Amino acid sequence: MSTIRQFQVTFDCADPRRLAGFWCEVLGYEVSPPPAGFATWDDFDRSRAPEDRGAWYACGDPLGAGPRLFFQRVPEGKTAKNRVHLDVRVGTGLVGEERLAALEAECARLLPLGAVRERLLYDGKDSCIVMRDVEGNEFCLD
Repeated sequence: MSTIRQFQVTFDCADPRRLAGFWCEVLGYEVSPPPAGFATWDDFDRSRAPEDRGAWYACGDPLGAGPRLFFQRVPEGKTAKNRVHLDVRVGTGLVGEERLAALEAECARLLPLGAVRERLLYDGKDSCIVMRDVEGNEFCLD
């Protein structure tokens, strides 16, 4: 039996390039190189049929530690709560007010990028902030 060690997280979305740009800023990721034979993503898009231009985009961790993120355009909009979401781990090892301060600082950084704050979950020791990305997908600052 084989063991798979690599995976990517795929987002269905309306605007792959915009959503990829948002997550690059959040995670410090970089846009993946364009497909072989193309100098830029714009060159690649110009080679495609008009209805297929901008249909997908990808980004990855420049250190190679995190999973690749893939964004694919779909015709339908988001209609329900995510069944899977990303936890952005900014408070690892912190507790109480120190953890809460780290989460609040990251939340303040992400709001100008287009993120939306939904709610704070805090019990005096542990905390997370539920957020939405630029297309309304839920994620948590954890």
